[in-house]
Amino acid sequence: MTKILVAGFKGRMGATATQMVLKNADFELVGVYDPIATEKDLAELPEFAGQHAPVFTELNATLVAEPEIWIDFTIPKAAVANTQFALEHKISPVVGTTGFTAADIKALQTLAEQQKTGGLIAPNFSLSAVLMMQFSKQAAKYFPDVEIIEMHHDNKLDAPSGTAVKTAEMLAEVRGDKPQGNPDEKESIPGARGANYAGMRIHSVRLPGLIAHQQVQFGGIGEGLTIRQDTYDRESFMTGVALACRKVRQASQLYDGLEYLL
Repeated sequence: MTKILVAGFKGRMGATATQMVLKNADFELVGVYDPIATEKDLAELPEFAGQHAPVFTELNATLVAEPEIWIDFTIPKAAVANTQFALEHKISPVVGTTGFTAADIKALQTLAEQQKTGGLIAPNFSLSAVLMMQFSKQAAKYFPDVEIIEMHHDNKLDAPSGTAVKTAEMLAEVRGDKPQGNPDEKESIPGARGANYAGMRIHSVRLPGLIAHQQVQFGGIGEGLTIRQDTYDRESFMTGVALACRKVRQASQLYDGLEYLL
């Protein structure tokens, strides 16, 4: 069985990932990590009653569990350090935390190459989200005028979402830096037109009741195309997380995006 440790196990995504590991017969949960946890054993939490695994609050202490995979759903500042720690000890990271900078990813990819250790940083583990991004990249060849509307729950820490930024990067590879809209337009309320990335606009919606949704809207002369993805349950992300856990140990580099493992 593949030995897995989950960082951020008390958050909603981390808790879902922990349940996923416990449900898969080829995975072994060897521990969970959170620097501010007060529990000593996972079973102390009501939702994990009867499911025993040590709780670690210090990075170095996790090495006792000898994990092969480090699943990370924490916060950006912690995730960068956690991923570096994992790679330094030849533990394959599977990271769903968003907010990594391009410089962060490049530095971690260099470290992974030096350590000959595979891993993955993915802004979204939903298969439908990956397909949405791929289809949007194809559409941008024919419809370079595009805007992105991403919608998430009101407790999300970053804006735009990592998925929206990744989508914009992929679209920019095709359409380049292309200003769009009226160059003389004036915002009566600053920010009304959203964030500007390579000429395209990104709009972030934060409301209770939402989980993760994104709409990529293209416009052409006399026609339009909308590609939309909706996540209704965090369980949908776990197919991609499990896939990554099964594949990263065969790699020797750190991938930036789930599409590289599909």
